[in-house]
Formats: sequence, C-alpha cells, structure tokens
Amino acid sequence: MDVVALGELLIDFASLSTDGDGYPTMAAHPGGAPANFLAALTKYGAKTALLGKVGTDAFGKMLVGTLAKTGIETLGIVADENVFTTLAFVTFDDQGDREFSFARKPGADTCLRFEELDLSLIDQAKVFHFGTLSLTDEPAKTATEQAVRYAKERGKRITFDPNLRKPLWKNPDDARAAMLWGLHQADFVKISDDEVEFLFGCDEKEAGNLLLTEFGVKLALITMGPKGAYLVNRNASAYAESPKVRPVDTTGAGDICGGSAVSQILRLGKPMEALNAEELSRVVRFASTAASLSTEKPGGIPSIAEYETVVGRM
Repeated sequence: MDVVALGELLIDFASLSTDGDGYPTMAAHPGGAPANFLAALTKYGAKTALLGKVGTDAFGKMLVGTLAKTGIETLGIVADENVFTTLAFVTFDDQGDREFSFARKPGADTCLRFEELDLSLIDQAKVFHFGTLSLTDEPAKTATEQAVRYAKERGKRITFDPNLRKPLWKNPDDARAAMLWGLHQADFVKISDDEVEFLFGCDEKEAGNLLLTEFGVKLALITMGPKGAYLVNRNASAYAESPKVRPVDTTGAGDICGGSAVSQILRLGKPMEALNAEELSRVVRFASTAASLSTEKPGGIPSIAEYETVVGRM
C-alpha cells in the first residue's frame, strides 16, 4: 500500500443549468477531497485505500462501487444505516469557480469513530493523508486526530490538505485553528493561494518559507488556479504554468493536483526533502497539468486525464 487517506466520501451535485427562476438543474458526481486525491494517485500507478463512512442508502452504495472501479481499496469504508451519505451542492460562476452548500447535519462522514478504523491499512501504507473536513465535527475530529497520531508513531509520511470550506465551520477561528494544527503534523502540504491568504496574508514564496521553517513541512505545494503552482523544499523551488484549457468544472482540481504530485514523488523513490530543482520542476509541471486538464470535464474522480495525455501537455 502506498497511500491511505481518511475523510469524506460524498456526492457532488453540480449545476448544469438554471431555470427561469434561477434554480439549478443538478448532475451527481462522486467526490470528497480525500477520494479525489486518491483517485489521482491510483490513476498514476499508486496503491491506495480510503478510511471513511457512508450511509447504506443508494448514494453510499454507488460511491463504494465507484471507488472499487477506480482501484481504491474500500475495506476501510464503513456503511452506517443510521446516517445519510453526505451531499455537497456546487454552483458555478462564469469562470467555472464554485460555491458550496452542504447537506451534512450530520452527514455520514462526520460520524466516523476511531474504533471503526481499519488500522491495518495505515500499518501497510507509506503515506497517510487527511484534510480539514474531518475536523469540523465529532466524532470524526477525534478519529482524525488519533489516526494522525497513530500514523506518525509508526513513521508514516503525513500529507495534508487544509481545504477551507467556510460554510462547514461555526466561525473562522475554528477553521484557522484546525488548519494550523494540520500544518504542524504534515511532511507534505497542498495548499491553495486562497488558503494562504486566509491563514497568512502573504504570497506563495513567503508562505512556502513559513511552512518549511515555522511548521516543519518538508515539501509544500501551493496551487494558484489558472496561474499554475509553486513547489518548494529546503533545497530548491519550481513554478509551473497551467496549460490553456476551457474549464467547465473546477471541482476536485486542487485535490487532483495534490494527488498527482504525490504520485510523481513516489515514482522518484526519494525523500521529498531531498528532491532537487529538476525533480521539483517535473513534479509540479505534471501536477499542474493534470489538475488543469481535469477542469475540462465535470466532476472530480471522473475527470482525471490519462498519464500519457498529461505528459503530452507538459
């Protein structure tokens, strides 16, 4: 096992069109940031598994089936008859950027308990990944914190996505505290320029330096939407421009960027802190290209381009 992730597996309802009163017609897609992250890793050759919870409803069954079809191990997915699979409703502006509304009070993903986790999957993995959506509510918050501690005690590399979704937090201070806690745990961080602004109010270079020096992060990937991405460790740094695309849905692009980057780091077979400038450049160009190409198709998991297609556009 290369990477095991903990977190939300949900349905993204994406707006296709609107009626005369402005109400959207929606299409359902499999999603959840950790699932999208793992789907990119799996597409590009890694062995992966997800720890999470869904309902026993139709959506939960479909999501587990999608993960299995994608090649992600599903033994760590708990199906609970007492809660409903989490739903996210995504609407778009003219640029394809998103606004989220969640059916999650509670959603199945927030009800995951530590004692329900298949810890053998963490034992087998090289890397443990998590985000902040599993830190918004109990009991998933405690389960996540204990799982991170379990993974770190066993020498696993920790990857983290701050993944700010303001509507899910009672107040911005709670979100900030959870994001900062996660950064202190991580070896690798994928963070967006919007999240950098929320936490630090600085540019990507300053943020990269902060993450390396103040938080002990070994490798930081800062995504900047259509402007590309910036990857930095203590040895070197590299920028990648995004290829020109016609975006229809940016859902999952950041997750795909992060998963694609980790897939290439695993291929290199070197500690992430030891990567040189040339290696960083290839990793960030691949990741930025994969993320950009994914925006040309709806959804997260279904939109990931083939490896050869990504390499051909780098």
